[in-house]
Amino acid sequence: MDINEIIEVRSQQKKLFQELYENTMVAGMIDPSLYEEFGVMRGLRDSNGRGVLTGLTEISDIIAHDIVDGKKIPADGRLYYHGYNVVDLLHGLKGRRHAFEESTYLLLFGELPTKRQMEQFTEIMSGFQSLSGMFTRDVIMKAPSSNIMNALQRSLLTLYSYDDNPEDISTENVLRQSLQIIAKMPVIAVYAYHAYRHMIQNKTLLIRNPKQEYSTAENMLYMLRKDGTFTELEARVLDVALVLHAEHGGGNNSTFTTHVVTSSGTDTYSAIAAAIASLKGPRHGGANVKAMEMFSYLKEAIEDWSDEEEIARELNRILNKEVFDKSGLIYGMGHAVYTVSDPRMVVLKSYAENLAKEKGRMGEFEFYDRVERIAKRVIAEHRHLFKPICANVDYYSGFVYDMLEIPLELVTPVFAIARISGWSAHRLEEIVNKGKIIRPAYKCVSTHREYVEIEERKEQKNTI
Repeated sequence: MDINEIIEVRSQQKKLFQELYENTMVAGMIDPSLYEEFGVMRGLRDSNGRGVLTGLTEISDIIAHDIVDGKKIPADGRLYYHGYNVVDLLHGLKGRRHAFEESTYLLLFGELPTKRQMEQFTEIMSGFQSLSGMFTRDVIMKAPSSNIMNALQRSLLTLYSYDDNPEDISTENVLRQSLQIIAKMPVIAVYAYHAYRHMIQNKTLLIRNPKQEYSTAENMLYMLRKDGTFTELEARVLDVALVLHAEHGGGNNSTFTTHVVTSSGTDTYSAIAAAIASLKGPRHGGANVKAMEMFSYLKEAIEDWSDEEEIARELNRILNKEVFDKSGLIYGMGHAVYTVSDPRMVVLKSYAENLAKEKGRMGEFEFYDRVERIAKRVIAEHRHLFKPICANVDYYSGFVYDMLEIPLELVTPVFAIARISGWSAHRLEEIVNKGKIIRPAYKCVSTHREYVEIEERKEQKNTI
């Protein structure tokens, strides 16, 4: 086959694919009015955006309204882990180095640990975090990925092969597996990042074993940085960020995925890998990366960071889909539940300010604060909203991670590392309560048709 024939074949293949694409668009399109006709709540939300009640949990609670004279009034958001307000929890943990580990204990076992229980728990977790040289070489190093979330999934699924009893879904075995995964994933994430830099970007390889005496946050900074050093405030801020991202109710996309997949009776590695797949999406955990990218754009596009009119003009251009990614979204603003404030954002903002002072980056912090305030106004005006809108946890998390020198490739994986504690708690809750397989209904709206032999079929576009 000569070059002209090759070009002709490829042209025909491209034309065929275009036809298949067009058929897919026609076959996949459902009349939007049918959702209302059949009472389908898209995204499992009602017309007001409230989630449809699909289950019960004791693990965490999200409060965004107060009841006054029998009416719901928007209020500052509150997040509870097994009944403890997360703000009070962090205040009580202040000064202790293992806040994430202590919160993980609470999420898994429903009670705060005693001093002895905490010492035993951290000892168990430290023992679980190590990876064999064979696993590091054959799984992490030999097939690096430019997206660390995919590397986490692949590594997690491969851990199945290193487990002597991977299919046992008894509560005892799932607890053992959960603790091992929680302990190992920070190490896997950092190693996967270094493998990516070494194999794909041709950078110097850095593999440093975690220290047993270090907390999860301390080890992540120690393993990530070339010199292995960090300040007390840096470790504290990352520890707090992990606590804030560890859990957020049973209805968020990745946690609900955990419940759905667990209800089928599948193994732990598959269940958590499915949750990671959910969290990777830009509408969920990946939103923090989009917020970081948006601020990189804003810092370049806005000449005077103190000029509120210039900031408002640029934000309106984003809302009008004229600039940045042309999605019309100001990332980090708004939340499906919270209205007046997201408690996670409030806490993280205060730590972001402290860290900015230590790093000499208060000018940037003030810019973030100014954009947050102006964005609330321009979004309300643009969308004709009458209810409050607030910044969510993604708004300041990217700035915090940037100050902590956590690379963009690890931003969403850090979220996953934290949330595995919550996913594990929900998986155990689903197993302990022996729930039914989760199977919501879908209404079929296609027309029934008679089969036609292939010789008698006419060339036509697919129709529903």
